[in-house]
Amino acid sequence: MLQPLRGITVIDLSRALAGPYCTALLADMGARIIKVESVNGGDTARQWPPFQDGHSLYFESVNRNKSSVCLDFYSAEGREILAGLLADADVLVENFKPGTLEKMGFPASRLEELNPGLVVGSVTGFGNTGPLKDDAGLDQVIQGMSGLMSVTGPGPGSGPGSGPGSAYRVGVPIVDITSGMVCAFGIVSALLGARNGERPGRVSTSLLETALNLSAFQGQKALSLGEAPAPQGNNHPVIAPYGMFATATESINIAVGSEKQWRAFCGLLGMPTAVEDPRFITGADRSANRDQLTELIEVALSAKPASEWVPLISEAGIPCGPIYNYIQALASEQVAALGLVQHSRRRDGSALPLLRGPLTLDGEASEILSSPPLLGEHTAQILMERGMTLDDVTRLEREGRLVCAPASAQVPETMGAQR
Repeated sequence: MLQPLRGITVIDLSRALAGPYCTALLADMGARIIKVESVNGGDTARQWPPFQDGHSLYFESVNRNKSSVCLDFYSAEGREILAGLLADADVLVENFKPGTLEKMGFPASRLEELNPGLVVGSVTGFGNTGPLKDDAGLDQVIQGMSGLMSVTGPGPGSGPGSGPGSAYRVGVPIVDITSGMVCAFGIVSALLGARNGERPGRVSTSLLETALNLSAFQGQKALSLGEAPAPQGNNHPVIAPYGMFATATESINIAVGSEKQWRAFCGLLGMPTAVEDPRFITGADRSANRDQLTELIEVALSAKPASEWVPLISEAGIPCGPIYNYIQALASEQVAALGLVQHSRRRDGSALPLLRGPLTLDGEASEILSSPPLLGEHTAQILMERGMTLDDVTRLEREGRLVCAPASAQVPETMGAQR
């Protein structure tokens, strides 16, 4: 694959998810990611389940294509090493609680002194100003404070815990992941700006800013109309029919997004009179009478199994699809065709299937060139590249100033995409 960020060195001080996902995307595009971790266990995600043979799958899911250097951030030796790494880098990524870099001895003035051209990418919980700027923010908390949970979950009349006032967490850490994406975009923009003669500097985003920007028309409704959107279960908030519908077997998703599709859908389901039914003439009518419309549709869909309806509806030009769990999704024909699942090996030789990054350039998809690193796997290699002797590395490791994983015979290689 093309690697437009080849030659860019990123010092990654981030941990958990938002920052590491940011640097995973940069690594996919060819940047060299040096993940600098603490001697006190490294990235916190290394201790988070689920585990496979002692390896954190949480950590492994977002740390492909990176190197690991393990230092005592608060020792004079560790700070000196980190300062040297930063002086020669293009980018620093961190998602510490505000003030942590300063406590480590790297305030903005120090970073400027070390490397005036350094792009600093930061992900915080609540942003750089305001009463909560110094607070730590986690995906769960921000989902609630951003309004995201208020529009997620069962719709009106769906039983206990449904309707206005209910709140459900999105099933994946969507705010962390999207904040990492936003930070990566900001970093690449700053690097491009430097090429255009604009001085790079601080790039920052926060979980709260990102989460609120995910609100789209729901947030705009609250701003412009003063109305708080309510959860609608598996239905689109304003378009119908657009949601999950029962068939003779499993439920399927159907998204009728235009009048042309609506007419075709009615014909396909054998309910042509619905087109002229005053309850369903316009999109607004259909949304207002969603329950009656859903009942008619599901009566028609009950005539066939999901496996027959999905191709029929799709061939009619109406977006439609099955509802998979992750096992089914990852094993699907389309995922295999895209080569989304690639295979690498851990240092102990065990197989590690991983999802590649989501980008393709000129028809070439991103690749997994190395599996997630062990803690300190590249400490000795990178420090010796910088002129430190093996004796120095050994002494500092003995003194607890750094951690080196046992030298690997070779870098784990991918086994190619799943076909």
